[in-house]
Amino acid sequence: MTNARRVALVTDARSYVGPALAREFARRGHDLVIGAPAPGLVEELEGLGSTVVTVDGARNLAESESAPRLVAAALERFGHIDAAVAFSGQIIGGKFLESTDAQLDALFEGCVRGPYHFLKAVAEPMVTRRSGQIVLITSASAARPTRGASLYSSMRAGATMMAKNLAQEIAPSGVQVNALGTNFMDFPEFHEASGTNDPEVRARLESRVPLRRMGTLEEFASFSMAFLDGTSGFTTGQFVAYAGGWA
Repeated sequence: MTNARRVALVTDARSYVGPALAREFARRGHDLVIGAPAPGLVEELEGLGSTVVTVDGARNLAESESAPRLVAAALERFGHIDAAVAFSGQIIGGKFLESTDAQLDALFEGCVRGPYHFLKAVAEPMVTRRSGQIVLITSASAARPTRGASLYSSMRAGATMMAKNLAQEIAPSGVQVNALGTNFMDFPEFHEASGTNDPEVRARLESRVPLRRMGTLEEFASFSMAFLDGTSGFTTGQFVAYAGGWA
């Protein structure tokens, strides 16, 4: 089935910036394929005029079948994908010399293997169609050595470079691939990893951010649309940090 409206794929619509991204796409006239939506989100998106296809059991992009399932659902229902965005992996801090093989393996699975499967799955139909926009969300820590999160920073840098390499490889097809990296975002997993549920810890952390505050998921979703909503087609192979001036 073909579709005249733009179609966006959000791999995880339950956590982090996924719900906010889905809402922004809907407001900008996209139909959606979303993985594991948050309660009530589908009804909200449909109220904004979007046709929504949901795919359960595909949030773990490190599993090789997850991203292809999302892509297959999009192609079956709409016939094409115009935009695709993914984030994956967990935040694991700590010093390099105190790190473990188990941490290394966990970070590789979420921060490298997951993005690898996502990029391969969504790029193929876009290259065939010679059109599309892909965003991989990594971390601003990929842009600089990050004290207290050395393994995490390293794995995020690997995924960022993977996206940039893919962008160069498929640029002649007209498909855009960019990476966005966040830090100091106001969401539960960051607070848990950094201890910023404690107001004093949060105040110390925010003092390290040039803008002296944490970022919201809604404003990051809005920022991301410049790379996803079809209004700008002349940027590819870039990494942009979204971290209040920290990187």
